[in-house]
Amino acid sequence: MDNLHHRFQQFQKTVWFNLFCYFWTGLFSFLAFAPVSLSHFVWIAPFGLFWLSLKYQGKYKKLFYQGLIIGVVFYAISFHWIVHMAITFGNFPFVIALLILLFAGLLFSLKFPLFMMSFSFLSGKIGRHSVWVAGFCGLLSELIGPQLFPWYWGNLAAGNILLAQNVEITGAYGLSFLVFVVSYTLFQSNPWHWKEILNSVEKRKQYFRFVALPALLLLSFAVSGTVLYKKWENVKPSKSIRVLVIQPDAPLSFRDGREVKESIEALMARIEKLAEEGVAKMGTKPDLIVLPEAGVPFFSAHNTTVTTVARRLYWHRFDSLMFLLANKYKANVFFNEIDAGYKGTPGARNLRYYNNNVLYDPNGDRRDSYQKKFLLMFGEYMPFDFLYDLSQQTGRFEPGLNHNLIRYYTPADKEKSPKGLHLGWLDTENLNHEAVRSYYEPAKTDVQESGKFLPLICYEVILPEFVREFRTAGNPEFIVNLTNDKWYGTTTESDQHMELGRLRSIELRRWMVRSTNSGISANIDHLGRLVGGKKTGLMTAESISETIDVIDSPPTFYTQYGNLIPWLMLFLTGIYYLNLLIGIRKGKK
Repeated sequence: MDNLHHRFQQFQKTVWFNLFCYFWTGLFSFLAFAPVSLSHFVWIAPFGLFWLSLKYQGKYKKLFYQGLIIGVVFYAISFHWIVHMAITFGNFPFVIALLILLFAGLLFSLKFPLFMMSFSFLSGKIGRHSVWVAGFCGLLSELIGPQLFPWYWGNLAAGNILLAQNVEITGAYGLSFLVFVVSYTLFQSNPWHWKEILNSVEKRKQYFRFVALPALLLLSFAVSGTVLYKKWENVKPSKSIRVLVIQPDAPLSFRDGREVKESIEALMARIEKLAEEGVAKMGTKPDLIVLPEAGVPFFSAHNTTVTTVARRLYWHRFDSLMFLLANKYKANVFFNEIDAGYKGTPGARNLRYYNNNVLYDPNGDRRDSYQKKFLLMFGEYMPFDFLYDLSQQTGRFEPGLNHNLIRYYTPADKEKSPKGLHLGWLDTENLNHEAVRSYYEPAKTDVQESGKFLPLICYEVILPEFVREFRTAGNPEFIVNLTNDKWYGTTTESDQHMELGRLRSIELRRWMVRSTNSGISANIDHLGRLVGGKKTGLMTAESISETIDVIDSPPTFYTQYGNLIPWLMLFLTGIYYLNLLIGIRKGKK
């Protein structure tokens, strides 16, 4: 063992050791995250950061560069799908797409050098508190480090369903703090010292004192998670809703023939067929039918002067199909469209586009809508106008103004139908929308507001602080997330996206309906579990029929107070360390 320890110490002096650390952290972080989901690897993943922080102790410029390199390697392994997205979405050549990946790693992984520099400084000054220092610096780097695709060490630890329950109180940041405290404890409990500890009573006492606080912290999270799990597992729902999720696998483009050869007509017929098959599997009519973001891309079902004259977005056959689905099954239909309007006085310069979700009630009448508020940079808008010339696929969208919930309705007569046969998609070729509506006039029934749900579009579901802002609109019954991840192909992005969004169900203690264009669609309960263990595949057209529960409970601690506990812990610990540093400096003088 001593010989092995000596050889490892020699290895630490080489540049190959740095490379070993980069890949250690990058690889084990990837393995701990979706889709591999070996979450126990999260406890050793930060070792690469610790090794390099100790190797370059006090050399802050080198620590900064080393942290940036770890960030680039991490991005190259975990977020390799950025290359696929840049090629597919931006039409960039492979070399440029690779440079975009490297740039993203440099720009949005600053939490790695932030951790290494702060940890090196504090652990060097306050060595006896190094375990808590690791947690403090890990928390600090996550709270202030900028990210484009936000992930936290706590997300990796949340693969453990019991530990995940704590995000209702601490958020993902609380789990991040736990990860760094436990990880540094394991890091210092290395086998080189085992023989020395076992042969010395004093060393054993020192070691037990060293691990006592981290062990107590881990036990507290485990007990708290178990208690919360049991509490919410036994909560009885106030009602249940039959939901049909349609995953149509719509192509990314109809107009230039670059991406697919499929026609819009075939897509619409497929949506109709998937609805029929889903209802047949369910055995009864659904209360809510959900279609994904870009389920019918490039079109609007909103018939306005702007969408018909200023910009031809409205398509009456799209409007008619949504209307027919609502009337055939007497169900609410929630879907995505492109909407447009003027920002200020009407004119070409003031024309704006919106990523819009809208609900049709069981009579097919247009009701509440939600315009995506948090837009994705480089996807839905560019920070500078000249960048649009480089990526003409990128949309020029305007963020919505409101955090609003969506009302849904219950029909008085679920079986009411027209005097003749139900119309289908093919019938809309020869009938305009007014004729379709006229045909279903005898099928109209009274509807009553049944409740409200929280609408989230794509990227928004992975932003916990943003989702909290909807609390001002009221207490929703459940969450509906519409997503289009087809830009990422069959890469790991879809699994990672769903895993990051899963925690919103625990934070809010609300079930989530997730409808994606090409996968992964699923329903998630208030404990963060896949309902029925069912989820769709990637690049497939299918549907999921499931009954979801409505949990009638007041807003959770996290909903009301957000990251109060992590920030409070950071503030109080920061004051404590500042006081210690001032005392040390006075002592030296």
